[in-house]
Amino acid sequence: MGNLLWLASYPKSGNTWIRAFLANLVANRPAPLPLGELPAYCDDDARAELYSLASGRSSTALSIEEICALRPSVHAQLAAAASGTLFVKTHNYWGGFEGFPLHNAQVTAGGIHVVRNPLDVAVSMTHHFGLSVDEAIAFMANEGTATENEGRWVTQLLGSWSSHVGSWADIDHASFLTVRYEDLVDKPGKSFARIAKLVGVTDRARIERAVRHAGFETLAKLERRDGFIEASEKSNARFFRAGRANQWRTALDRDQISRIVDAHRARMVQFKYVPAGY
Repeated sequence: MGNLLWLASYPKSGNTWIRAFLANLVANRPAPLPLGELPAYCDDDARAELYSLASGRSSTALSIEEICALRPSVHAQLAAAASGTLFVKTHNYWGGFEGFPLHNAQVTAGGIHVVRNPLDVAVSMTHHFGLSVDEAIAFMANEGTATENEGRWVTQLLGSWSSHVGSWADIDHASFLTVRYEDLVDKPGKSFARIAKLVGVTDRARIERAVRHAGFETLAKLERRDGFIEASEKSNARFFRAGRANQWRTALDRDQISRIVDAHRARMVQFKYVPAGY
């Protein structure tokens, strides 16, 4: 086993919340950690600079095949440069593309995977990516879905919501943990304690403080004060926009709900997301 601990999710599923919690847990400061300091505690698998340095070319000039070919060495370099466990954000599914692994297993210590109700993911994506609801539904159902290769981040391979979630949730290893976004909202003490335990922290007071410092209202306040580099350039909506579950109840119509459930029923049943009557 290596020293990279993946913080994995489909986009708009709570990845940043997990990162903020872990950063505050590690920093263990009396005041919340500013958002601008999160990169000091967690790297990003899609950070464009990593691929520019590895290839000797601008990352925006790289094809998706070239990016995937570079990933194993980029991950190895991240692991070699870290003095201990390194948290690394990823939106890639667990698997491979064109014969190249999307995550270098040789330098992997484990993973924390957060899954969110796709009904709410669809709503959140409309605000972050500037999509219509129908476009978000199609985006989440497409097995070929990938993000753009742009200035800050290289392309990430998502696949459909179902295949992405399954690729991480079906890993049967004690060092990989899947948590539901909704449990983080409803039972933060218990849910975040599971995450802390995976990284070796069991001190209850320390965990509770990190939970408070990574609370939605705190993160939203920090974003209003300082801004946030990960806020979307395609929408005027703030990154920390709502932070609650079941927004879909007022944002989606019956046909839209049905299409999402029909596309993802098996995984939605697994995570208890199917609404009554569908």
